[in-house]
Amino acid sequence: MSAWFVSLFQTVGARAIEYIWFMGSITRLSYLAAWRMVLPPYDLRAVIAQIELLGVRSLRIGLLTAAAIGGVMALQFAYGLGKFGAQDYVGPVVAVSLFRELAPVLTALIVGGRIGSGMAAELGSMKVGEQIDAIRALGADPIRKLIVPRLAASLIIMPMLTVFADITGFLAAQGLSSSQFNIPPLFFYQSSLDVVDLGDFFTGLIKAVVFGFLVAVIGCYQGFNTQGGTQGVGLSTTGTVELISISVLISDFFLTQILLVVFR
Repeated sequence: MSAWFVSLFQTVGARAIEYIWFMGSITRLSYLAAWRMVLPPYDLRAVIAQIELLGVRSLRIGLLTAAAIGGVMALQFAYGLGKFGAQDYVGPVVAVSLFRELAPVLTALIVGGRIGSGMAAELGSMKVGEQIDAIRALGADPIRKLIVPRLAASLIIMPMLTVFADITGFLAAQGLSSSQFNIPPLFFYQSSLDVVDLGDFFTGLIKAVVFGFLVAVIGCYQGFNTQGGTQGVGLSTTGTVELISISVLISDFFLTQILLVVFR
């Protein structure tokens, strides 16, 4: 029994130390990247290239996801509220849910997972190919050269994609409500406008900025710490998606608690 307990204690202790080391490392990388991002010189060309690579090419899947979610929400809420004779409230319920929660979170989970895994794969390939070491050997800063443009692009991309998701999801819900439940589009829009305020909209944008930061930092951290050749690149990529999903969901809980107080 004592040997089993010692083994369990060692395993738990090793996991705890590994977790503390991971949190410290990623916090340090976040600080260094954020600090370098606000200090000149600014490589706007690299940022624009990352926006095109990561954001524009992710727009299609983001819009499709938002349209599907908006239609499903309208369908579910119309049936559910119809049992209580409250189908007139479909628009406001869908709009508030979409703006505050579903658009930023699902965009971060689906599009952010794609963006973060792409960063991890690209930087991981550079790490195992010793290109990052070559950048250091040449006297350049790999954090400024590789991470800062991706972080800045992600902070721009995620709020923009969230706004597009808000619009697309709302229009999809409006169209489905009109075609299947005979809710006039103008009434759907007006009833939503009477309930939704700027606080609901900015709640989603603030979440999107935080999620964008998490996506970029986790993806770059995983790429910079890739080991083991091509197999390690694959492990870093899948690990990135898992970490991003967990981080987004946990941070969303705390952000919701805070923002509900701020934007009452």
